[in-house]
Amino acid sequence: MIERYTRPKMKAIWDVKRKYEIWLEVELAACAAFERAGQVPRGTAARIGKKAKIDVKRIDRIEKVTKHDVIAFLESLVESVGPEHRFLHMGLTSSDIVDTSLAVQMAEALDLILDDLAELIAVLKKQALKYKDTVMVGRSHGIHGEPISFGFKLAIWYEEACRHRERLTHVRQEIAVGKLSGAMGTFAHQGPEVEAYVCAKLGLTPDPVSNQIVQRDRHAAYATALALLAASIEKFATEIRHLQRTEVLEAEEYFSVGQKGSSAMPHKRNPIASENLCGLARVVRGNSLAAMENVALWHERDISHSSVERVIMPDSTILMDYMLARITDVIKNLVVYPENMQRNLDLTGGLVYSQRLLLLLISKGAPRKESYEAVQRHAMASWRGAGGLQELVGKDPLIATRLTAKEIKSCFDPKYYLRHLDQIFRRVFGPSARKPAKGKKR
Repeated sequence: MIERYTRPKMKAIWDVKRKYEIWLEVELAACAAFERAGQVPRGTAARIGKKAKIDVKRIDRIEKVTKHDVIAFLESLVESVGPEHRFLHMGLTSSDIVDTSLAVQMAEALDLILDDLAELIAVLKKQALKYKDTVMVGRSHGIHGEPISFGFKLAIWYEEACRHRERLTHVRQEIAVGKLSGAMGTFAHQGPEVEAYVCAKLGLTPDPVSNQIVQRDRHAAYATALALLAASIEKFATEIRHLQRTEVLEAEEYFSVGQKGSSAMPHKRNPIASENLCGLARVVRGNSLAAMENVALWHERDISHSSVERVIMPDSTILMDYMLARITDVIKNLVVYPENMQRNLDLTGGLVYSQRLLLLLISKGAPRKESYEAVQRHAMASWRGAGGLQELVGKDPLIATRLTAKEIKSCFDPKYYLRHLDQIFRRVFGPSARKPAKGKKR
């Protein structure tokens, strides 16, 4: 299933050969920077670039001996590059290559995620406008509250998704930094101009100050932003799961021809996509905690963060690519049942209109305490099956002296609760609403 929703581009970003290609790109850009400074013969970087061959299997064999991936990578290049190999990695440390390359990968992955998010936002907008006036009951604590519309619910999701777009766009700027400042970050063996040149070539910004590594609060912010997005997807999916419950059935996932819900019960139509998304959100959330634990390292750097990032960064971005595509598909093809929404709205015999009745009584001069107690008394009687709330309050002496039968009836009109929807939708979708931020792409 993950193959269906994960784009090949996302997986390609984290392919081991792609990692080595970026490492080589960093090394060649650094070599070119030294050329500009007159420290390396002109044309060296171009010649190395033409000769260099990346052999993943050969690198693996060397690493089994060296126990060091960057050294294995560099040693593998000797065979194809020849004597000019000595001009690679001048004054650099492994993290100069690894961290700068990781920034490229993380930025590229986030660009794809932002594209995915844009598709989700477009679907949410379309569905929110479609169901803007589809009345349903709003719930708090799982209990019927007051009328809302299904489009209103989706507008909330849309606005939330837009906030994630802004947050991720900001995080992209934070993570798209490179460092080529040497073993302790002081540029002891080459100047900041090398770093500036390489970063410009790669579409990155030089880290203003670094030690042996780019500081991991940046990576933690990245992983946390993904976890927040996953949490919202879980929220959307959880709501769909509740709406698909047999007793509710106001909306459900599309059930395709030939699809099966249970190996034992032929009648089952389960919200499997939404359940799947809720589970995967836990993985992304757990990865964000691991990223936070990477922030505190010994002195100028230890290696405890490295093994973690090799797992959580590919996993979290690939999962987010999958999760966004799948939740977009679910919402795009969601089967909505307005008649069931109306049925459930009417299920409690008008109890959802109690606040409107209370406020109208108060506006007519009735004391709040007495008004609340009167409405609640009849509401509790209605819960017990004594009749509909409108019928019961119409017989109450206190209420009858304050409100006419017409005024009581007006309290039970769901349109009253939706009278400001146009204004809300203008705030969310109108000219002054959030505009998409443009990410910086290589």
